[in-house]
Amino acid sequence: MNDVLRIGPHTFHSRLFVGTGKYKSVEENIAAIEASGAEVVTVAVRRIDMNGAEGQKLSRFLLEKKLTILPNTAGCYTTDETVRTARLAREMLGTNLVKLEVIGDAKTLFPDVVQTLDAAKVLVQEGFVVLAYTTDDPITAKKLQDLGCAAVMPLAAPIGSGLGIRNPTNIEIIVQHASVPIIVDAGVGTASDAAIAMELGCDAVLMNTAIASAREPVLMASAMRKAVEAGREAFRAGRMPKRLYASASSPLEGILGSRV
Repeated sequence: MNDVLRIGPHTFHSRLFVGTGKYKSVEENIAAIEASGAEVVTVAVRRIDMNGAEGQKLSRFLLEKKLTILPNTAGCYTTDETVRTARLAREMLGTNLVKLEVIGDAKTLFPDVVQTLDAAKVLVQEGFVVLAYTTDDPITAKKLQDLGCAAVMPLAAPIGSGLGIRNPTNIEIIVQHASVPIIVDAGVGTASDAAIAMELGCDAVLMNTAIASAREPVLMASAMRKAVEAGREAFRAGRMPKRLYASASSPLEGILGSRV
């Protein structure tokens, strides 16, 4: 109960963040959010009409459940566009939280690191609680942290690819040098990917496609919840050392009649 996640002034118990895109219906989306146990739900400001019928239904659900809405700047390709979108989200939703995304390439959806750093600097200065999506580069992660980002969100693999963690070494290095929460964002495909991220020491995992594009999204949301919890517990417990040779679970020393 004391193992809480703190991001800026916010405190959460769930370490699974989920999205709101690609679902067959808003009802399926809501059911998946409930099954995930997530307390943070990310919404693409430029892609979801919160005033439309489905948007209003989703908004009512999020408000009734007192979930935290994390607006994101998905679909932005420049610093100026990103900053404007973040300001719009603050006006619309009344929150300083923002998931910062500045995309550099429409095919791979990799972030533009230079413009991400520029946008982060502006938004932090304007009082936003910035969670910055970036590559799995430890140097960039450190720069975003030093700029004042409340969390750094390195990708595991390209957005929506489901490839899992392609470079666990870099993720582990980022975690070891972090003074803010590290949240794996993008590329998770199944429950084992989420568990690995948490076992590496990440503070949380954000996902959308892995749940929304599963054959049974609600069941996958439940699986992801358990995987994140199990991975976090395994990290806190501390895994046994890896050994080259076998080590008997029941050593022979002390056994009656054994020859030493």
